[in-house]
Formats: sequence, C-alpha cells, structure tokens
Amino acid sequence: MSTIPSRPSAAPADEAAGAVAADTPPFWYRPAVFRYGFLAIILIAWQITGPFINPIFFSYPSKIAIAFYETAVSGELLYYLGQSLEVLIYALLIAIAVGIPLAIAMARVRWLDWALDLPINALYATPLVALVPILVLWFGIYLKAKIIIVFLFAIFPIVINTYQGVRECDKNMLEVARSFRSTERQVWLDVLLPFALPYIAAGIRLAIGRGLVGMIIAEFYTTISGLGFMVTKYANLFAMDKTFVPVIVLMVLGVTLTSVLKAVERRIAPWRRAET
Repeated sequence: MSTIPSRPSAAPADEAAGAVAADTPPFWYRPAVFRYGFLAIILIAWQITGPFINPIFFSYPSKIAIAFYETAVSGELLYYLGQSLEVLIYALLIAIAVGIPLAIAMARVRWLDWALDLPINALYATPLVALVPILVLWFGIYLKAKIIIVFLFAIFPIVINTYQGVRECDKNMLEVARSFRSTERQVWLDVLLPFALPYIAAGIRLAIGRGLVGMIIAEFYTTISGLGFMVTKYANLFAMDKTFVPVIVLMVLGVTLTSVLKAVERRIAPWRRAET
C-alpha cells in the first residue's frame, strides 16, 4: 500500500530569512525618504509659489541657485565665507578648550560649583544680543571682538551639558576607580570624560547653532564683513535672490558641522550610538 509523502518542513535558514524579511521595513518607510522627500516637497512648493510674489520681498530656488553660482564664480561668496569661518572656528575651539575643563572642575570641586553656578546661569539666561554693544565698546570692532562675542554665545551650552554629564556619572564606576587607587587625573580621563562624552557632543552641537547666530550678530555690530555683510548689502539693494544665498549657506554650514560632529561621536563613543 503506497503512502503519500508528507510535505517537507521549511529549513531553519529559510525560516530565519523569512523573519528578517518580515522585520525589514519597506523602502519608503526609511528616515532618508522622509527627510529628503519632505525637503523636496518644500522646494517644489517654494518654486511654484515664488514667481507670484513681488521679487523685492521674496525669491525662489531657481533664482537663488543662479545667484549662488554667480557669487561663487566671482569669488565673493568664498571670500566672505572664509571671513565668517575664521571667526566661528576660533571661537568654537576656545569655547571647547575652556568650557569642558571648567564644567568638569565645577562638577568635581564643590566650592567652585557654588561660586560659579549663579554667574553662569545668569549669563546663559541673559539675552547676549543686549551685551554686544557693550562688548564692542570694550574690545573694539575687529576680529578680537567678534571672537569674544561668538565665544560667549557658544560656551554656555558646552559648560551646562558637560557639567550635567559628569554629575550623572555612575557612582559605582567612581567607587571602582577609587578601589583601584586611581588618581584624580586618571578618574577624569578614564571614567568621567568617557561617560560624559555624549553630553559633551550634545553641548557642542548646541554651541554650533548658537555660534552661527552670534557670528552674524557680531558681523552686524562690528566691522561689516563675512556672510553678515552679504545679507546686509543685498537686502539694502533689494536683491532677494542674493540675500538668500548667505542665509542658505549658513543653514547648510550648520547642518554639515552637526553631521560631522555626530559622525565623530559615533567613532569615538561607539557604546552610545546616536540615532540618526
């Protein structure tokens, strides 16, 4: 009597592959699709509606692209961008070099924390734009004044975030370091800094945004130069296409610096990968 062969069971590898395929989201449900798709929608809507608005007050992407090409080819954009980057880079480097050690020292030395807590929070809450004319009177209108203004805009997010990261360090980790007779310097380098690194990176990201704002304000109040000069120059001429060029360059610059910082953070702190 013949028997009907039973249907072979699926191999474990096939079952695993099916599970992975089921868990894989569709192509359209990905972060990049939403990010760049929404940006494309904004640009398309902007391009469609832009020509119907008075060009004295507004512009649209195609005209801005032409203006970008003209200012880039003439060398004007690169010249003023270089002036702004000089101020921003110097100020950010000084803010990082001062802010991170200061925040760690405040978190580790109680009397220093008591002494500096009120001034730092007061200055952070103060609209720094109101202090810019005073800083100009004190430090002049040239490069030094601009660096000091951007430094003040950038340092407080670094100090506050680093301080919070060090204060939230796991106490058990500190006890283990002390049990192995670690010196204070070793505790800083081997425990506190690695733990606080994501907080430091978040503070620097905030500092980049505030630094860009401070850079433009400094260029408005001091010697008119850099991208701030381009904004003022072409706004006074009602050339809105060229006025938008430095504004968009500032947006791209901020996004680029933040993305680079995220990549560096993932490289040096792989245990705390940030979601992208």
